Amino acid sequence: MLATLERIDPLSDRIDLLVELVEHLRPRRMPDAEGATARVRTLCQLLKGNAGHAAALNGYLSRLLDSRRHASLYTDIGILSNDGFMTELKRRIAYRFLPPALGDVYLNDAIDQVLYVDSDHAWINAVPTADWLTLYDVIADAAPATPGHTTLLGMLEAIRTLSCRICALGLEPRLIRSHADIENFDSPFLMQNIEVNDYLDGYANMLAGDNAAPEDARHLLVMLDQCATVVDKVRKNAATQGTSIALTYLLVALSQSIERLRKLLFLVDMDIVADSAPPADLRRAAGIALVQELVEAHNNKYTVRDLFADNIDLLARNVTENAGRTGEHYIADTRGQLFGMFLSSSGAGVVIGFMALIKILMGTLRTAPLVEAFLFSVNYSAGFLMIHMLHFTIATKQPAMTASHIASGLSSKDGRTIDLDSMAELINKVFRTQCVAVLGNLATVLPTAYLIAMGYAQLTGQHLVDKAKAMHLLHDIDPLHSPALFYAAIAGVCLFVAGLISGYYDNKALYTQMAQRVSQLRRLRSLLGDARLARLALYIENNLGGLMGNFYFGILLGTLGTLGYLLGLPLDIRHVTFSAANFATAFVALDHTISWELAATSIVGFLAIGSVNLTVSFALALWVALRARKVHFKQGFELFKTMGRRIAAAPIDFLIGPKDLSTRGTS
Repeated sequence: MLATLERIDPLSDRIDLLVELVEHLRPRRMPDAEGATARVRTLCQLLKGNAGHAAALNGYLSRLLDSRRHASLYTDIGILSNDGFMTELKRRIAYRFLPPALGDVYLNDAIDQVLYVDSDHAWINAVPTADWLTLYDVIADAAPATPGHTTLLGMLEAIRTLSCRICALGLEPRLIRSHADIENFDSPFLMQNIEVNDYLDGYANMLAGDNAAPEDARHLLVMLDQCATVVDKVRKNAATQGTSIALTYLLVALSQSIERLRKLLFLVDMDIVADSAPPADLRRAAGIALVQELVEAHNNKYTVRDLFADNIDLLARNVTENAGRTGEHYIADTRGQLFGMFLSSSGAGVVIGFMALIKILMGTLRTAPLVEAFLFSVNYSAGFLMIHMLHFTIATKQPAMTASHIASGLSSKDGRTIDLDSMAELINKVFRTQCVAVLGNLATVLPTAYLIAMGYAQLTGQHLVDKAKAMHLLHDIDPLHSPALFYAAIAGVCLFVAGLISGYYDNKALYTQMAQRVSQLRRLRSLLGDARLARLALYIENNLGGLMGNFYFGILLGTLGTLGYLLGLPLDIRHVTFSAANFATAFVALDHTISWELAATSIVGFLAIGSVNLTVSFALALWVALRARKVHFKQGFELFKTMGRRIAAAPIDFLIGPKDLSTRGTS
């Protein structure tokens, strides 16, 4: 470190010596807070012990700063660009493999050259602020103050740029559409730009020699608070009106720009600091904090994970919220509602029995793999859409919906406490509702598939499948000697994805005002009439998520097996209702002559497949819902104890529910 200090030339603006000096400060292992702090303190002692070295470093850093442009550092680093989410995503991915060329014009390029290790922000933030301030004072006091204002002018230019950017983003049509009230009064985004320009003109006059200082920036902060209020209102409106990636990206960019503008105003204004603290100390500490923020943002500027974390949270929240509202219909409170759920799921079992028949017949066509995948997908999608339109219920579709509803119950108002009794009651309702739905599916799919197989044999004189195919069907659901449970987990992932797709399209229907758009189709109006078109438009808006989720779920189930075959990968699906239907079909094809061991293994197999379907889809959906709400649930043991007390107190109610919700509530 001392050898590097001895080679520093105060008249040079080469970056290599600064790179070398920072390498001496960088700890060998990350993160090493004590090592980094010790190295910074060592540098302070060396500079204090040799005023010449401190003066040379002062001149070298001043010349380096004066030779670079500063504004882009404050306006671009840590703030999303105006290019949009997809463009930014592609740019980050490309620059991760091949970074852009660095020049000698901009200060942010110098940071790229000096702090080239992605984890540099960790040790810089680990060093106490007091040590950085000590180092700053040692370097600053080593030479007389110069009249240059390069850093200050860069900040002022950045303030003007950020203000213009906030104004432009705040007047975007998609933002105004989400908060129409902004058109009824003067836009705070426009007014803050006018005020900032007046403030900067006064600041420029002061720097030019005018004794009159500009008005303080407190009124500018009020305008920025109003801008932030509009952003918050748009975020809240998104819960009922829906959102999009573009709108979410816009809100994140606006929030980042507003916050950065606040920090820069704090640093350049003369009177904005708190009266109770020494302005110089407070401003220097804020400057160090801004530098640390810029370094961390610079290290992560090509990180794809941070881009998703900043932008997907609101969209994921709305997607899971819409799925959660749908999930309320999958939860039964009383025995009467449970019986209704049983009937609804029984209807789905009948439809799936015929879907299993059609799939077996399609398999006998011996078509090309891709054609077969297309036919399977059509069969699955058409069947699931029919089930949805007939208001039937597939048991395995419930977890992806109900998990979000449970997650919303975990989100307490104060963010710290959770009503475990209410949560235990909700989980109890979900558990018994899903059990009843599975029983309803199996109660009809087994006899339906059995009767179809028997009827086919009576009509054609031969079984629907031969004995070899029947044994293959039974082997496919064997939980011990086949990858059936692994394939069931893949089906659970497909169920989870279908739930996300449902929530996404429900959100999209709200955001794009689907009902109003459909009702404006003139040709459809002339064909259906006003009343029917209005009902159709409302149905599409209310059911778009369910229709698209079932459609894509069918495609996933129909194509994964073929995809695994083509790629040579262990990809396939096992679904509890189809597995049960295949068991009934194979049982008939084998003339009802199978050993009790094989029968028991097969029954346990499709029940285990159903358990894996439910568990995987529920776990994934609950995890996403909790992440979207930023809920950290750490009371699992207490929740299990509460559930245990409920089982011990009322085991019958736990399994089949109370007779009547109103009488239960008054007892």
